[in-house]
Amino acid sequence: MIPWEDRPQNNGDVLWRYSKNPVILRDQAKNSNSIFNSAVVKFRNSFAGVFRVDDKNRNMNIRVGFSENGIDWKIADGPIEFIKENDEIESEYKYDPRVVFIEDRYWITWCNGYHGPTIGVGYTFDFERFYQVENAFLPYNRNGVLFPKKIRGKYAMLSRPSDNGHTAFGDIFYSESPDMIHWGKHRFVMGRGYTPWQSLKIGPGPGPIETDEGWLLFYHGVLLSCNGYVYSFGAALLDLDKPWKVIKRSKSYLLSPQKLYEQIGDVPNVVFPVSALVENDKIAIYYGAADTVTALAFGYIPEIIDWLKYEN
Repeated sequence: MIPWEDRPQNNGDVLWRYSKNPVILRDQAKNSNSIFNSAVVKFRNSFAGVFRVDDKNRNMNIRVGFSENGIDWKIADGPIEFIKENDEIESEYKYDPRVVFIEDRYWITWCNGYHGPTIGVGYTFDFERFYQVENAFLPYNRNGVLFPKKIRGKYAMLSRPSDNGHTAFGDIFYSESPDMIHWGKHRFVMGRGYTPWQSLKIGPGPGPIETDEGWLLFYHGVLLSCNGYVYSFGAALLDLDKPWKVIKRSKSYLLSPQKLYEQIGDVPNVVFPVSALVENDKIAIYYGAADTVTALAFGYIPEIIDWLKYEN
C-alpha cells in the first residue's frame, strides 16, 4: 500500500497535503542540514529512496534510505559510494535525484557537478551496490527525468538546459538514447511563460506516468516576484508515442507554497515535486518544501487528468 490519507472534508482541491507534513525533517539523518527534493520508489514489499541530504558543511550529496510504510524513513549516515564505470567520472556534488525502474534495474539521475551542473546517471539492482556511468549531457543541465519504459526501443529523458548559476530561465526538452550513454534526437517539449506562475522557468518533476490519455507529467514552474523566486507545480499530458508533443498543460498550479514549512526554510517559497507513487487511481507525490524538508501530497489520477482536460 502506498502512503495515503483521504481528502479532508470541505476540501475541493485536486491535490491535498498530508496532515502530518513534513514527513522527513531537516535533521532526520546524521550531520544533515536539510533533506529535500528526494526520490522514492516501491522496493520489494516496502519502499526505498535516494535522498538529497545537504550536510552541515553545506555539501550537496545523495544518500540511500528505506521505509516500511513510505512515511517513516531511515536514511543512511553518509553519501552513496558509487562504483564508477571508469576513473574519469567525476562528481563535485550531487543533488535532486530521480529514480525509476526500467526493465531489470533502478536507474538514478541527478544534477551532477562536472565543471558545472549536468545530468549524472547511475543504477542499482538492490539499493546496496550503486554504479555510476557517464554523464548524459554536457554542462549545463538540470532536472534529468527518465521515462519508466523505452519509447520506440530507446531510453527517453526529459531535462532542463541551464547555466552555471541559479538559472533565471529554463524550458523542458526531450532526448533519447539506445544505451543510456549516447543521447540525441533532442526535441523541445514546452517552455516558460505560459501563465504567470511558470513565467521564469519550468522543469520536469517525477518520472512521467503512463495513462490511457498520455504521459502524465508533473513539473515545477517559477515566478519572479518582488520578494524573489516562487516555486509551484502543475501538470501536463504528453503524447504516448511522441512525448515532446504536449496534449494539455495546466494554466493554474496544482500546489504552491502556502504552508509555513513551504514558505520558511533555507530557500523560502518552494514546493518542488520529485517522485510519485501510484496504486490503482491513487497517487502520492513527494515534494521538497523550502529546500529544507520533504512533504507529501495526495490525489486521484483520473481527477487530475479531468482537471487538466476540462476544468483548468
